[in-house]
Amino acid sequence: MNIHEYQAKELFERFGVPSPKGRAAANAKEAHEAAKWLDVGHLVVKAQVHAGGRGKGTFKNGFQGGVHLVASADEARNVAEKMIGEILVTKQTGEAGKLVRKVMIAESVNISRELYLAILMDRASGAPMIIASTEGGMDIEEVAERSPEEILREPVHPLAGLQPYQTRKLSHNLGLDSHARQFGRLLHALYRLFIECDCSMVEVNPLVVTDDDHVYALDAKFNFDDNALYRHPEISAMRDRDEEDPREVAAAEYDLNYIGLDGNIACLVNGAGLAMATMDIIKHHGGDPANFLDVGGGASKDQVSAAFKIILGDPNVKGIFINIFGGIMDCNVVAEGVVAAARETGLSLPLVVRLEGNNVAAGKATLAASGLNIVAADGMDDGARKIVAAVA
Repeated sequence: MNIHEYQAKELFERFGVPSPKGRAAANAKEAHEAAKWLDVGHLVVKAQVHAGGRGKGTFKNGFQGGVHLVASADEARNVAEKMIGEILVTKQTGEAGKLVRKVMIAESVNISRELYLAILMDRASGAPMIIASTEGGMDIEEVAERSPEEILREPVHPLAGLQPYQTRKLSHNLGLDSHARQFGRLLHALYRLFIECDCSMVEVNPLVVTDDDHVYALDAKFNFDDNALYRHPEISAMRDRDEEDPREVAAAEYDLNYIGLDGNIACLVNGAGLAMATMDIIKHHGGDPANFLDVGGGASKDQVSAAFKIILGDPNVKGIFINIFGGIMDCNVVAEGVVAAARETGLSLPLVVRLEGNNVAAGKATLAASGLNIVAADGMDDGARKIVAAVA
């Protein structure tokens, strides 16, 4: 789960992470009130969407940039009016862009240095890892490709936690010796936030040093462990479903694992490993998968039917490949769900089905008796070949 920048500031305030003050606004009037509340003559107005590159983005109404410096409450109101309710297009949103429903009005600061700081879970060690760089304010992937030596990595022992010597080491390597105490307090507060809120990543980009010698977390991106959100109802309440793929939202309601992709061959598979192998073999035969969809090992007829309807909701889908290997899963349950959904939706797209395993004979019989135009596959490779040929 991701959150907006203004929500990140709320967490910063809760855990004592230094950051310029800010407040969200859902309309121009609220933006004006937020600017007056801040009561400073140097403000920034930021479009609130789950995408990076906002400053260089373009609104479809012609307004340039999702981040603007302003000098008064009236100017903040005028800029907010041009942003709220409009579509912002950035490198990360694609051509479709994202609708801006809120902006954040925050105190702007004069920056003398920009750095990068992140805490994430390192899959290799199964422990937190601090990533830092003197090259802040830009994509860390670009830094890693151009100057990998500029990326600092500091593993944190999961039981011992962040140690003072590690803070001093990072402070020195980032050239923050004269700001070591401020940086140390910020890093320890950020690490406490990371652990206590069950984050999988906290990225501060940029971490800034101001010309009046303050160290601030200026912008932040959060990812949370979805499996731990039951412990944090206050964070779950921050979820903005309007910023998420509606297909993924619908899939979550049925406990399905769905991720939309850019291809035209929809996949309905049981098991994450088999789902990834299915996407690979479709690519191998020259096709493009439209989604990752794992219905799980024990899905019900209703779940399978819902999954089928979700993939049909993608207008790019030109064909469907169902690849089921029944262990716990009953192949006939899958067949019944597919038949019910296909009849309800009036399916006209090519449909290739590969069933194997538990109760497969009954599943194949259900499909055969349906009267639907279903192509049976003799194995995964055969199924991938057939669906790629069908949509060619």
